Amino acid sequence: MKTLLRSSLLCAATALPIAAHAQAAEPDFTVGGNLTIGSDYRFRGFSQTDYQPTIQGGVDFAHKSGFYLGNWNSNVSSTLYNGAPIEMDFYGGWKTSIDDFGLDVGAIYYYYPGTGEYNPDFEAKNFEVYIGGSYGPVSLKYYYAFTDFFGLKGPGIDTKGSQYLDLTGTFAVGSGFAVVAHAGYQKVKNYKDLGGNDDTVWDYKLGGTYDIAGSGWILGAFWVGTSEEDFFVTAENPSRGAGKSRFLATIGKTF
Repeated sequence: MKTLLRSSLLCAATALPIAAHAQAAEPDFTVGGNLTIGSDYRFRGFSQTDYQPTIQGGVDFAHKSGFYLGNWNSNVSSTLYNGAPIEMDFYGGWKTSIDDFGLDVGAIYYYYPGTGEYNPDFEAKNFEVYIGGSYGPVSLKYYYAFTDFFGLKGPGIDTKGSQYLDLTGTFAVGSGFAVVAHAGYQKVKNYKDLGGNDDTVWDYKLGGTYDIAGSGWILGAFWVGTSEEDFFVTAENPSRGAGKSRFLATIGKTF
């Protein structure tokens, strides 16, 4: 799943005359994009590219009523996703805020074009709904899957109803720097029955970002990992866990 890097914009509206405020009507909708290059693609703590680099990007449409739609894309390991070389996420929802409180509800579909090439009985896909709340720099978001979790299933065993909880804080410290801390809790329903060691796993990320010379290009440096690195394995080497603790570097921009 995606991590969008959003730069902070300073507003000098307080210096404008009252007449200028009257002319500056809120647009009915906005369209924006994002681009990120990273040393790895980590989804909920686990590498999706066999610890190899990634290029990611997307586009977002937002209406002033709070409704939004978006698409986000990233390269992935085609072996891991059964012939699919790319992940395409499609999402939509509604968000609003009151003072420092924010609310976000929506749904997201993870699509992998070409999946099923190596094993026609397995197609990677996932559909989740989510609800999130935020207060100031801290957010908490809950996800619930209505499909088998990225295609995981077995004879008489499904993984529908898998859940994920995301707690993230982004704290500006001045001069373009911010500290980022994240903890996530994943429960894959019936995963033990499919051969996993457990049904649950934690992931974490700790690091910071820097807005390069105020340009909007955001440089990120993080330490990421999981509570059980072998909970999911890599595709190229199935004996190697995909959740090893590693350094992650990113550079990205929203526009």
